[in-house]
Amino acid sequence: MIMYNKQHRTEVMFFLAKKMDSIIAEYLKNIDTNWQPSDFLPDTSSENFSSELKDLQEQCKELPYDYLAVLVGDVITEEALPTYESWLLDLEGISKDEPQGWSKWVRMWTAEENRHGDLLNKYLYLSGRINMRQMEISTQYLIADGFDIGTGTDPYKNFIYTSFQELATNISHRRTASLAKKHGNNQLSKICGVIAADELRHAKAYKSFITSIFEIDPNDIMVAFEYMMRKKIVMPAHFLRQAGEKISTTYSHFSDAAQRLGVYTSWDYTNILESLLIDWNIGNITGLNEQGEKAREYLMALPERFKKVAGRGIKAPLEYEFNWIK
Repeated sequence: MIMYNKQHRTEVMFFLAKKMDSIIAEYLKNIDTNWQPSDFLPDTSSENFSSELKDLQEQCKELPYDYLAVLVGDVITEEALPTYESWLLDLEGISKDEPQGWSKWVRMWTAEENRHGDLLNKYLYLSGRINMRQMEISTQYLIADGFDIGTGTDPYKNFIYTSFQELATNISHRRTASLAKKHGNNQLSKICGVIAADELRHAKAYKSFITSIFEIDPNDIMVAFEYMMRKKIVMPAHFLRQAGEKISTTYSHFSDAAQRLGVYTSWDYTNILESLLIDWNIGNITGLNEQGEKAREYLMALPERFKKVAGRGIKAPLEYEFNWIK
Protein backbone atom coordinates (compact mmCIF):
# COMPACT_ATOMS: atom_id res chain seq x y z
CA MET A 1 0.00 0.00 0.00
CA ILE A 2 1.29 3.46 -0.95
CA MET A 3 1.30 5.79 2.04
CA TYR A 4 0.63 9.50 1.66
CA ASN A 5 0.32 12.61 3.80
CA LYS A 6 -3.39 13.04 4.51
CA GLN A 7 -2.90 16.51 5.98
CA HIS A 8 -1.14 17.65 2.81
CA ARG A 9 -3.99 16.25 0.66
CA THR A 10 -6.50 18.19 2.77
CA GLU A 11 -4.52 21.43 2.44
CA VAL A 12 -4.42 21.07 -1.35
CA MET A 13 -8.17 20.42 -1.46
CA PHE A 14 -8.90 23.46 0.74
CA PHE A 15 -6.77 25.62 -1.55
CA LEU A 16 -8.60 24.43 -4.68
CA ALA A 17 -11.98 24.91 -3.02
CA LYS A 18 -11.41 28.68 -2.99
CA LYS A 19 -12.13 28.69 -6.74
CA MET A 20 -15.26 26.56 -6.50
CA ASP A 21 -17.79 29.24 -7.48
CA SER A 22 -15.98 29.89 -10.77
CA ILE A 23 -15.59 26.13 -11.36
CA ILE A 24 -19.31 25.53 -10.85
CA ALA A 25 -20.16 28.44 -13.16
CA GLU A 26 -17.92 27.00 -15.88
CA TYR A 27 -18.85 23.32 -15.74
CA LEU A 28 -22.42 23.12 -14.41
CA LYS A 29 -25.52 24.68 -15.94
CA ASN A 30 -28.16 26.96 -14.46
CA ILE A 31 -30.94 24.81 -13.03
CA ASP A 32 -33.77 27.09 -14.18
CA THR A 33 -32.69 26.88 -17.84
CA ASN A 34 -31.18 23.39 -17.92
CA TRP A 35 -32.99 20.56 -19.72
CA GLN A 36 -35.24 18.32 -17.66
CA PRO A 37 -36.48 14.75 -18.35
CA SER A 38 -40.01 15.91 -19.17
CA ASP A 39 -38.61 17.89 -22.12
CA PHE A 40 -37.94 14.62 -23.96
CA LEU A 41 -40.95 12.53 -22.98
CA PRO A 42 -44.62 12.44 -24.02
CA ASP A 43 -46.77 14.79 -21.97
CA THR A 44 -49.33 12.68 -20.08
CA SER A 45 -51.72 15.65 -19.91
CA SER A 46 -51.68 16.18 -23.66
CA GLU A 47 -54.48 14.95 -25.91
CA ASN A 48 -51.72 13.56 -28.14
CA PHE A 49 -50.23 11.40 -25.37
CA SER A 50 -51.68 8.11 -26.66
CA SER A 51 -50.39 8.62 -30.19
CA GLU A 52 -46.97 9.80 -28.94
CA LEU A 53 -46.72 6.75 -26.68
CA LYS A 54 -47.63 4.47 -29.56
CA ASP A 55 -44.93 6.07 -31.73
CA LEU A 56 -42.37 5.68 -28.92
CA GLN A 57 -43.16 1.98 -28.51
CA GLU A 58 -43.08 1.38 -32.27
CA GLN A 59 -39.58 2.86 -32.45
CA CYS A 60 -38.44 0.64 -29.58
CA LYS A 61 -39.58 -2.59 -31.25
CA GLU A 62 -36.53 -2.61 -33.51
CA LEU A 63 -33.95 -2.22 -30.73
CA PRO A 64 -31.81 -5.42 -30.50
CA TYR A 65 -31.47 -7.53 -27.36
CA ASP A 66 -27.82 -6.60 -26.72
CA TYR A 67 -28.65 -2.93 -27.11
CA LEU A 68 -31.42 -3.12 -24.52
CA ALA A 69 -29.14 -5.01 -22.12
CA VAL A 70 -26.45 -2.33 -22.38
CA LEU A 71 -28.98 0.50 -22.07
CA VAL A 72 -30.52 -1.03 -18.93
CA GLY A 73 -27.08 -1.50 -17.40
CA ASP A 74 -26.30 2.14 -18.12
CA VAL A 75 -29.58 3.24 -16.53
CA ILE A 76 -28.97 1.21 -13.37
CA THR A 77 -25.49 2.71 -13.11
CA GLU A 78 -26.90 6.23 -13.48
CA GLU A 79 -29.56 5.58 -10.84
CA ALA A 80 -27.03 4.53 -8.20
CA LEU A 81 -26.25 8.20 -7.54
CA PRO A 82 -26.88 8.03 -3.77
CA THR A 83 -23.84 5.73 -3.57
CA TYR A 84 -21.62 8.08 -5.57
CA GLU A 85 -22.66 11.20 -3.66
CA SER A 86 -22.01 9.62 -0.26
CA TRP A 87 -18.65 8.29 -1.53
CA LEU A 88 -17.42 11.68 -2.76
CA LEU A 89 -18.60 13.51 0.35
CA ASP A 90 -16.39 11.21 2.44
CA LEU A 91 -13.12 12.25 0.75
CA GLU A 92 -10.35 14.03 2.62
CA GLY A 93 -10.73 17.78 2.20
CA ILE A 94 -14.50 17.60 1.64
CA SER A 95 -16.56 18.59 4.67
CA LYS A 96 -20.26 17.79 4.83
CA ASP A 97 -20.61 20.60 7.39
CA GLU A 98 -19.34 23.23 4.94
CA PRO A 99 -22.14 24.20 2.53
CA GLN A 100 -19.76 25.81 0.04
CA GLY A 101 -16.57 24.52 -1.55
CA TRP A 102 -16.31 20.86 -2.48
CA SER A 103 -19.55 19.79 -0.83
CA LYS A 104 -21.35 22.34 -3.01
CA TRP A 105 -19.73 20.86 -6.11
CA VAL A 106 -20.69 17.30 -5.14
CA ARG A 107 -24.30 18.25 -4.46
CA MET A 108 -24.71 20.26 -7.66
CA TRP A 109 -22.92 17.64 -9.80
CA THR A 110 -25.20 14.98 -8.29
CA ALA A 111 -28.26 17.10 -9.08
CA GLU A 112 -27.25 17.31 -12.76
CA GLU A 113 -26.45 13.63 -12.95
CA ASN A 114 -29.75 12.69 -11.31
CA ARG A 115 -31.61 13.76 -14.46
CA HIS A 116 -29.90 11.03 -16.53
CA GLY A 117 -31.29 8.03 -14.69
CA ASP A 118 -34.63 9.75 -14.22
CA LEU A 119 -35.05 10.36 -17.96
CA LEU A 120 -33.84 6.94 -19.11
CA ASN A 121 -35.88 5.12 -16.47
CA LYS A 122 -39.09 6.80 -17.58
CA TYR A 123 -38.29 6.17 -21.23
CA LEU A 124 -37.70 2.46 -20.65
CA TYR A 125 -40.92 2.24 -18.64
CA LEU A 126 -42.86 3.72 -21.56
CA SER A 127 -41.07 1.53 -24.12
CA GLY A 128 -42.84 -1.66 -22.97
CA ARG A 129 -39.70 -3.69 -23.65
CA ILE A 130 -38.34 -3.84 -20.11
CA ASN A 131 -39.27 -5.82 -17.00
CA MET A 132 -39.17 -2.77 -14.75
CA ARG A 133 -39.43 -4.68 -11.48
CA GLN A 134 -36.33 -6.73 -12.26
CA MET A 135 -34.44 -3.61 -13.32
CA GLU A 136 -35.50 -1.89 -10.10
CA ILE A 137 -34.27 -4.86 -8.05
CA SER A 138 -30.85 -4.57 -9.69
CA THR A 139 -30.81 -0.83 -9.01
CA GLN A 140 -31.61 -1.37 -5.34
CA TYR A 141 -28.89 -4.02 -5.09
CA LEU A 142 -26.30 -1.69 -6.63
CA ILE A 143 -27.12 1.10 -4.17
CA ALA A 144 -27.39 -1.24 -1.17
CA ASP A 145 -24.17 -3.12 -1.97
CA GLY A 146 -22.08 0.00 -2.56
CA PHE A 147 -18.82 -0.39 -4.39
CA ASP A 148 -15.15 -0.49 -3.44
CA ILE A 149 -12.87 0.85 -6.17
CA GLY A 150 -9.75 0.72 -4.01
CA THR A 151 -9.37 4.48 -3.64
CA GLY A 152 -10.26 4.88 0.02
CA THR A 153 -10.79 8.52 0.98
CA ASP A 154 -7.87 9.82 -1.11
CA PRO A 155 -9.18 12.69 -3.29
CA TYR A 156 -6.31 12.33 -5.78
CA LYS A 157 -7.15 8.73 -6.62
CA ASN A 158 -10.88 9.40 -6.63
CA PHE A 159 -10.66 12.37 -9.00
CA ILE A 160 -8.47 10.35 -11.35
CA TYR A 161 -11.20 7.72 -11.22
CA THR A 162 -13.99 10.20 -11.91
CA SER A 163 -12.03 11.77 -14.78
CA PHE A 164 -11.71 8.36 -16.40
CA GLN A 165 -15.23 7.20 -15.57
CA GLU A 166 -16.94 10.34 -16.90
CA LEU A 167 -15.08 9.96 -20.20
CA ALA A 168 -16.15 6.31 -20.36
CA THR A 169 -19.82 7.15 -19.74
CA ASN A 170 -19.62 9.86 -22.39
CA ILE A 171 -18.45 7.25 -24.91
CA SER A 172 -21.12 4.76 -23.85
CA HIS A 173 -24.01 7.22 -24.12
CA ARG A 174 -22.66 8.69 -27.36
CA ARG A 175 -22.48 5.24 -28.94
CA THR A 176 -25.95 4.25 -27.74
CA ALA A 177 -27.19 7.49 -29.31
CA SER A 178 -25.62 6.56 -32.66
CA LEU A 179 -27.01 3.02 -32.52
CA ALA A 180 -30.50 4.24 -31.64
CA LYS A 181 -30.45 6.50 -34.70
CA LYS A 182 -29.21 3.60 -36.82
CA HIS A 183 -32.27 1.60 -35.73
CA GLY A 184 -34.61 4.46 -36.54
CA ASN A 185 -35.17 5.67 -32.99
CA ASN A 186 -34.44 9.39 -33.23
CA GLN A 187 -36.08 10.21 -29.90
CA LEU A 188 -33.84 7.82 -27.94
CA SER A 189 -30.84 9.00 -29.95
CA LYS A 190 -31.48 12.56 -28.84
CA ILE A 191 -31.93 11.46 -25.22
CA CYS A 192 -28.63 9.57 -25.13
CA GLY A 193 -26.94 12.44 -26.93
CA VAL A 194 -27.86 15.12 -24.38
CA ILE A 195 -26.75 12.81 -21.55
CA ALA A 196 -23.44 12.19 -23.32
CA ALA A 197 -22.91 15.96 -23.56
CA ASP A 198 -23.40 16.30 -19.80
CA GLU A 199 -20.89 13.52 -19.14
CA LEU A 200 -18.27 15.18 -21.34
CA ARG A 201 -18.71 18.49 -19.53
CA HIS A 202 -18.37 16.75 -16.18
CA ALA A 203 -15.26 14.92 -17.39
CA LYS A 204 -13.68 18.27 -18.28
CA ALA A 205 -14.38 19.47 -14.74
CA TYR A 206 -12.77 16.49 -13.03
CA LYS A 207 -9.82 16.61 -15.43
CA SER A 208 -9.36 20.28 -14.53
CA PHE A 209 -9.17 19.32 -10.84
CA ILE A 210 -6.30 16.95 -11.60
CA THR A 211 -4.57 19.55 -13.79
CA SER A 212 -4.62 21.96 -10.85
CA ILE A 213 -3.26 19.30 -8.49
CA PHE A 214 -0.38 18.56 -10.90
CA GLU A 215 0.57 22.26 -10.66
CA ILE A 216 0.66 22.11 -6.85
CA ASP A 217 1.70 18.56 -5.99
CA PRO A 218 3.11 16.81 -9.11
CA ASN A 219 4.87 13.93 -7.36
CA ASP A 220 1.99 12.67 -5.25
CA ILE A 221 -0.60 13.01 -8.01
CA MET A 222 1.71 11.21 -10.47
CA VAL A 223 2.12 8.32 -8.02
CA ALA A 224 -1.66 8.26 -7.46
CA PHE A 225 -2.22 8.11 -11.23
CA GLU A 226 0.20 5.18 -11.49
CA TYR A 227 -1.57 3.42 -8.62
CA MET A 228 -4.96 3.73 -10.30
CA MET A 229 -3.73 2.42 -13.64
CA ARG A 230 -1.90 -0.52 -12.04
CA LYS A 231 -5.08 -1.36 -10.16
CA LYS A 232 -7.19 -0.70 -13.30
CA ILE A 233 -10.26 1.47 -13.48
CA VAL A 234 -13.36 -0.56 -12.64
CA MET A 235 -16.67 0.88 -13.80
CA PRO A 236 -19.57 1.04 -11.28
CA ALA A 237 -21.47 -1.47 -13.45
CA HIS A 238 -18.87 -4.04 -12.38
CA PHE A 239 -21.04 -4.60 -9.29
CA LEU A 240 -24.30 -5.23 -11.14
CA ARG A 241 -26.35 -8.21 -10.08
CA GLN A 242 -29.81 -9.54 -10.80
CA ALA A 243 -32.43 -11.01 -8.48
CA GLY A 244 -31.22 -14.27 -6.94
CA GLU A 245 -27.51 -13.60 -7.43
CA LYS A 246 -25.37 -13.55 -4.29
CA ILE A 247 -22.50 -11.90 -6.15
CA SER A 248 -22.37 -10.23 -9.54
CA THR A 249 -22.22 -12.56 -12.51
CA THR A 250 -24.22 -10.09 -14.60
CA TYR A 251 -21.38 -7.70 -15.34
CA SER A 252 -19.36 -10.05 -17.54
CA HIS A 253 -22.39 -10.59 -19.79
CA PHE A 254 -23.18 -6.86 -19.78
CA SER A 255 -19.56 -6.16 -20.74
CA ASP A 256 -19.64 -8.76 -23.52
CA ALA A 257 -22.75 -7.14 -24.97
CA ALA A 258 -21.09 -3.70 -24.86
CA GLN A 259 -18.00 -5.11 -26.60
CA ARG A 260 -20.05 -6.82 -29.31
CA LEU A 261 -21.98 -3.62 -30.00
CA GLY A 262 -18.88 -1.45 -29.86
CA VAL A 263 -20.51 0.70 -27.17
CA TYR A 264 -17.49 0.46 -24.86
CA THR A 265 -14.45 -1.67 -25.65
CA SER A 266 -10.91 -2.33 -24.48
CA TRP A 267 -9.77 0.04 -27.25
CA ASP A 268 -11.81 2.79 -25.62
CA TYR A 269 -10.09 2.11 -22.28
CA THR A 270 -6.71 2.55 -23.98
CA ASN A 271 -7.79 5.67 -25.84
CA ILE A 272 -9.06 7.30 -22.65
CA LEU A 273 -5.70 6.67 -20.97
CA GLU A 274 -3.85 8.18 -23.93
CA SER A 275 -6.09 11.25 -23.86
CA LEU A 276 -5.44 11.77 -20.14
CA LEU A 277 -1.68 11.51 -20.64
CA ILE A 278 -1.98 14.30 -23.21
CA ASP A 279 -4.47 16.46 -21.30
CA TRP A 280 -2.41 16.33 -18.12
CA ASN A 281 0.86 16.84 -20.06
CA ILE A 282 2.39 13.86 -18.29
CA GLY A 283 5.43 13.65 -20.57
CA ASN A 284 6.53 17.23 -19.87
CA ILE A 285 5.94 17.72 -16.16
CA THR A 286 9.08 18.90 -14.37
CA GLY A 287 10.34 18.80 -10.80
CA LEU A 288 9.56 15.14 -10.13
CA ASN A 289 11.47 13.11 -7.57
CA GLU A 290 12.66 9.55 -8.19
CA GLN A 291 9.32 7.98 -7.27
CA GLY A 292 7.45 10.44 -9.46
CA GLU A 293 9.74 9.77 -12.43
CA LYS A 294 9.26 6.01 -12.09
CA ALA A 295 5.51 6.50 -11.98
CA ARG A 296 5.63 8.64 -15.12
CA GLU A 297 7.80 6.09 -16.94
CA TYR A 298 5.26 3.38 -16.17
CA LEU A 299 2.32 5.52 -17.31
CA MET A 300 3.91 6.62 -20.57
CA ALA A 301 4.65 3.01 -21.57
CA LEU A 302 1.21 1.72 -20.63
CA PRO A 303 -0.81 2.54 -23.78
CA GLU A 304 1.44 0.42 -26.01
CA ARG A 305 1.10 -2.47 -23.58
CA PHE A 306 -2.68 -2.14 -23.66
CA LYS A 307 -2.76 -1.99 -27.47
CA LYS A 308 -1.11 -5.41 -27.69
CA VAL A 309 -4.03 -7.05 -25.90
CA ALA A 310 -6.93 -4.75 -26.86
CA GLY A 311 -9.73 -6.60 -28.61
CA ARG A 312 -8.76 -10.05 -27.36
CA GLY A 313 -11.59 -10.02 -24.83
CA ILE A 314 -14.40 -9.65 -27.38
CA LYS A 315 -16.60 -12.72 -27.18
CA ALA A 316 -19.17 -14.28 -29.44
CA PRO A 317 -22.83 -14.04 -28.37
CA LEU A 318 -23.68 -16.29 -25.45
CA GLU A 319 -26.95 -17.91 -24.51
CA TYR A 320 -27.58 -15.64 -21.56
CA GLU A 321 -30.89 -14.10 -20.58
CA PHE A 322 -31.06 -10.81 -18.73
CA ASN A 323 -34.18 -10.84 -16.59
CA TRP A 324 -34.51 -7.10 -17.26
CA ILE A 325 -35.72 -7.66 -20.84
CA LYS A 326 -39.17 -8.91 -21.82
